[in-house]
Amino acid sequence: METEVAYELPSVLRVYKDGRVERLRGTATVPPSLDDKTGVQSKDLAISPDSAVSARLYIPRAALGSPLRLPILVYFHGGRFINYSAWSPTYHNYLNTLVAEANVVAVSVDYRRAPEHPLPVAYDDSWIALKWVASHSAGNGPEEWLNSHANLEKVFLAGDSAGANIVHNMSIRLGEEKPEGIEVLGAIMVHPYFWGNETLPLETTEPEKRSLVERSWNVVRKTDIGCDDPLINPTMDPRLSGLGCNRVLICVAEKDVLRHRGWHYKEVLSKSGWAGVAEVMDAPGEDHVFHLFNPTCDNAVNLMKKMVSFIKEGK
Repeated sequence: METEVAYELPSVLRVYKDGRVERLRGTATVPPSLDDKTGVQSKDLAISPDSAVSARLYIPRAALGSPLRLPILVYFHGGRFINYSAWSPTYHNYLNTLVAEANVVAVSVDYRRAPEHPLPVAYDDSWIALKWVASHSAGNGPEEWLNSHANLEKVFLAGDSAGANIVHNMSIRLGEEKPEGIEVLGAIMVHPYFWGNETLPLETTEPEKRSLVERSWNVVRKTDIGCDDPLINPTMDPRLSGLGCNRVLICVAEKDVLRHRGWHYKEVLSKSGWAGVAEVMDAPGEDHVFHLFNPTCDNAVNLMKKMVSFIKEGK
């Protein structure tokens, strides 16, 4: 087996000269289950075998015996487009709690990851997943949970880090070509993976911190314009004013290197001519995706409450 390293992102990824990829975090998986603590049932399914898109579905078990239709939450996991999956225990546990608290049906999308599948593959896979959700609008789609228990006129998108980046890019695409049969009422972007070539006021100027973000992006997206690519720097996208939902919640954390990008996104979006309402929730003293790794701390509980209220207000 080849042992010579071609390149490495510390604590994230190691790629060997023979092309072998070793992920250095987020490799653990758990099966779907009935979660005793939350009463949430989950199952896995293939959305599109041809493109290798899969998902883990979640539903409150009590909803299976009820005629009521619940809103749908389409969730995109984080991990720099490189690490973690819909089967990761981190996301499985968090989605169980979020589904129970918000009383929704969730579709946690397992998109293909870089570097084997560089962007825009993750975006294309995520779009396929949204169209798959929309295919249930007449009640005769391939998945019974959505046919019988989901309200496709009340769809929300959510994700963290790279997943929040996907939420933004799906919202841009929804503004251009909305799939028939669904209404996306809101988007939740937690610690969104946005960046840019130029440093924002108050943003870190530490070369090591900036370099890690930029190197990560260069691994997942080969481009001559670096981090001013509109896919990671939405403020460079002339389509921003056409964002395809009317409510956006952006969550940031005080110690997160990406924090100022979240605030900047809100500012530019609000001035773009977009007709919706954007709000920011800032978590004092916290770092990137703290809520996933310490979900019972006060700030994580408050973040969960905010996400739940955002969804319920949209109902």
